This record gives sequence, C-alpha cells and structure tokens, in this order.
Amino acid sequence: MNRIQTGINGLDKLIEGGFPEGRTTLVSGACGTGKTIFCAQYLYEGASKYKEPGIYVTLDERPELIRQDMQKFGWDLRKLEDDNMIQIIDGSLAKIGIPSEEEFAMPATGFDIDKLLLEIMRTTKKIGAKRLVIDSIPAMGMNYESENEIRNAILKLSYLLMRIGVTTLLTSEVTEGENKFGKYGIEEYVVDGVIVLHYMGIGTRSNRTLHIRKMRATKHSEDLHPIEIDSKGMNIKKVDKEYDV
Repeated sequence: MNRIQTGINGLDKLIEGGFPEGRTTLVSGACGTGKTIFCAQYLYEGASKYKEPGIYVTLDERPELIRQDMQKFGWDLRKLEDDNMIQIIDGSLAKIGIPSEEEFAMPATGFDIDKLLLEIMRTTKKIGAKRLVIDSIPAMGMNYESENEIRNAILKLSYLLMRIGVTTLLTSEVTEGENKFGKYGIEEYVVDGVIVLHYMGIGTRSNRTLHIRKMRATKHSEDLHPIEIDSKGMNIKKVDKEYDV
C-alpha cells in the first residue's frame, strides 16, 4: 500500500510511514485543539516538501483569515496558490448567499453537496491534487434540516472522495470529554482513520495530546502522544514505546 507522508513531525512513524493513499481520515477534537493547524500543515508540507498539490475546502472560516493565521508558522499559502500547488475553495459564504471574491468558490446560491463535489473535482483536475482537506463537517451540517439528511450527505461525500482518489482529511468538532468522535455519530464509521486531538488546561499550564483511534490497513500507535505547537507548526512527541515504520 502506498503511503502519503503527512509532513507533521513525529506522526508518520506512528502510522507505518503516512496515511494510506486515497483514503479518508477524520481529525476530531474540541475547539482550540489544533485541527486547522494539523490540516494546513498536511497541505503545506505536501505541496512544499513532497510536491503534491492540495485543496483546502473551508466551510467555516474565510480564506483570507486562514492565510493570515498560517503566516505565523512561516507558511505562505498565497505563494503556493500562485504556483497552483494549493488552492482554497471558499464555501464559507455560499451558505448565507453571499458571493465570494475567491477564484475557487461555491456559488452564492446556497450550499449543495453536489456543487461542492463538482468544485472539488474541477479543482483537482486543474492542479492535479493529491491531498484534500474539508473543514468542517459541522459547518456543512448547518445547511441541512435533519440529521438523517446530514448523514446521507456525509456518506455520499465519503464515497465520492474515494472515487476521486485524493487522500483526504475531514474535521469535526466534538465536546472535550465526550465519548464520541464526530458530531453526527456517523463520521467515524465511514472514514478509514480517526485521529483525536485533546486539550486540557490545568491551572496555568495546558496539555495537548493526539490519539490515533483508528487507521485501517495500518499498524499504529494506540497511546496518547503529547503535542507541541511551536513557530514551525505541530510536533508529535515520543512516548516510552517506539514504533517502527
């Protein structure tokens, strides 16, 4: 099985060298756990280090804010966009009917899963994308009236992403301490991998950890691994055990 190196320091050796190519992984966690940093680093390193173009679909935050936030790690997303190595698809405004000024965006006629998939396929073909991030599933779910409709949309999305062949990260927000990995109770079952990010504040100190809950076709660590976020991005720290690639 081919592996896609994540570019996230310390992670690949925990998952046999990287994500299984063409598969989908859910990155879940409470607010402030580092999901956006994790996903942006996956795309940035993929484009800059491994020459694998990527797409960032934002359904919540405006693209310009994402670009600004990632600059603090030295990640110049705009330059990679100009080089057709990364493209950001703006879906943040479509759901409220406001047109986006971005080159790649969903139409301002409202959110529709088919329109989103068409835009992903169009952009994938244009830049030869190998990596994809969709941030986030709860933001997508706000456009549906019932949870049954949301679940059907997630199933459709998961199936068609597999057909497109990109290696995908989906994000979902959950409440810290809850024994669930997706907002709608289906995400963790239709994806091939689940990575859970935790954040606990103790007094004046904070403690971030990563747990690989599931990774199909992969021998992976089952431990809680400390996370450090510094000026260069996210680092996954060692625990006592060592895992061979």
